[in-house]
This record gives sequence, structure tokens and C-alpha cells, in this order.
Amino acid sequence: MLPKVSALVLAAGLSKRMGQLKQLLPIKNKPAILHCIDAIIASGIDDIVAVVRDDSEALIKLLNVLPLRIVFNRNVESEMAESVRIGLHATDASSTGVMVCPSDHPLVTAETYKILLQAHGQEAGRILIPCFNGRKGHPVLFPKDVIQAVFSGMNLREVMNASAQKVRLVQVMDEGVLFDMDTREDYENILKRI
Repeated sequence: MLPKVSALVLAAGLSKRMGQLKQLLPIKNKPAILHCIDAIIASGIDDIVAVVRDDSEALIKLLNVLPLRIVFNRNVESEMAESVRIGLHATDASSTGVMVCPSDHPLVTAETYKILLQAHGQEAGRILIPCFNGRKGHPVLFPKDVIQAVFSGMNLREVMNASAQKVRLVQVMDEGVLFDMDTREDYENILKRI
């Protein structure tokens, strides 16, 4: 049996470099964020929290019909760590880990999420970072007690640096862990890969 892990789907960014809400851009006739969430659900994670802006009406409408909880980051200029703090409050208290899933990584497969879950089951005290051909990617799975450090004002990189001895790189055969959609060029690159 897989351990209880919560997934935080981070979707509260402004998409400034993209110029439009990147989570709703179509990939294979489906909004990008649904690729991310569908893979999470298919992996067996059932505690999913999406952190969004409260003015993202189309995104909220899309997410409202899914098996997840929606929480709001009302500070549109905040860093990712603020969305993590907000999302952590909504996670299941029994979770032993929290997977931080940027919503702009739509190519990550369900198999990669499963591999990280299995690794967490074997080494629950580790920060697990997926790697493809030696390059680190997303999502990152944190032990719940370790990620709580964001409440002290740390960002995720600082949390990882402070707990560097707990970091374990998990090799995956999923190039999708490397591809995000920050710019139009990134989006076009993703479309070429599917």
C-alpha cells in the first residue's frame, strides 16, 4: 500500500511571461492543468489541494468539478512559498508527505508520481526530487515535517538547502519532469513533444 501523500497543485501565478493564464492553454484538446491533475489522480494520490488566485474564474470553474480542494492565494505578487503555506493548511492531517506540483509541468506522467510515492514509502524522511538524465525536475516530494519550515519564512529552495542531507535524487524515465511552461516558446516546445 502506498503512503498517504498530499499533492499541492500550485496555480496562483500571474503567468506574466506567458501573457495569458498558462494553466488553461490547450494540450491535446485539454487544459494544461488537467494533464497535471489527471496524472496525480491516476497515481493514486487522493488528497489534492489546488492553490489558485481568487480572480481566476475560468480556472476555478474548471477545477470545481474535480476531486480536489481549492484554496486561494489572494496576494498575487507573492512567491511560490506563500502558495505552499496556504495549501499546507488544507492538506490531510494524516499525510506523511507533501508533493509540490507546479501546474505548469503538464507532461509529468502518472508513473513518475507513483515512483515518488513508492520512494516515499521506503524513505519517508527524505526530500525526493525526480531526475531525468541527471537533471533535476518537478514535482518534489517533501516529508510533511520538513516542508513545515516554510512557515518560518523560508522558501522551498531554502528548505531544501537547510535539509540537504535529506535530499535524494530519484531517477525517472520521464523527460516531462524537466518541462515547464513559462513562455510561449516553452509551450510550443511542449506541443512538439506530445
